[in-house]
Amino acid sequence: MQKNLSGFLILVAMLLLQACAAQSHLIQDEMQTVTKENLKYYLYYPEDYFDTEDEYGLLLFLHGGGESGRNVEEIKDTGPPKMLVEGKQFPFLILAPQNSHAKKWWNTDAVVQLLDSVVDSNRVDKRRIYLTGLSRGGSASWELATQYPDKFAAMAVVCGMTPLPYAHWIDRDMPIWVFHGDQDDVINVEESDKMVKKLREMGHDVRYTRYKDVGHNAWGRAYTTDSLYTWFAQQKRID
Repeated sequence: MQKNLSGFLILVAMLLLQACAAQSHLIQDEMQTVTKENLKYYLYYPEDYFDTEDEYGLLLFLHGGGESGRNVEEIKDTGPPKMLVEGKQFPFLILAPQNSHAKKWWNTDAVVQLLDSVVDSNRVDKRRIYLTGLSRGGSASWELATQYPDKFAAMAVVCGMTPLPYAHWIDRDMPIWVFHGDQDDVINVEESDKMVKKLREMGHDVRYTRYKDVGHNAWGRAYTTDSLYTWFAQQKRID
């Protein structure tokens, strides 16, 4: 009898130990985090900016992965910065920051902090802030349009990508122009095909330039399209 009782007590003890070992602890806590980002950038002023008191529009340009984490001079190799070096004049300011991380996505919160600082310290019409980007910068442009739907008057995306459900978060009153090459082997043209189709189904004003026999570097043609900048300059948010 005593032997059976001892065995029973040992079994109970083992079960209790297993129950204690399996018990989980859910703890609620919080921590305030601080993220700092060092953004180098170029800022272009129109030729007559310092001769007037007028407010101007501003175009935010986000480069692709090839210029990320490298010499800041390299962002002059593509897009509007390249055209500025070649002597083209624009009717609005152009802000061109650099993604300082070679293998990370753009820190869009940091970009917006920079943008707001530049806007507040210059004569910029907040109803005429435009957005464009290529490749990784094109993807970041989609992200900015979803996170800050009330900030931009128009957006042009060149060979970018974004999750399709993001279409529901984009301001329906913001005009969009999408460019993509049908032979893109880095970001498949279907990324733009599907997004444009979805946006149009939802009633968005979307232009789509789908280049035939063009690869990933669709930006070479997109940013030399003069009508793109005329189109930008015509857009203005309605309060």
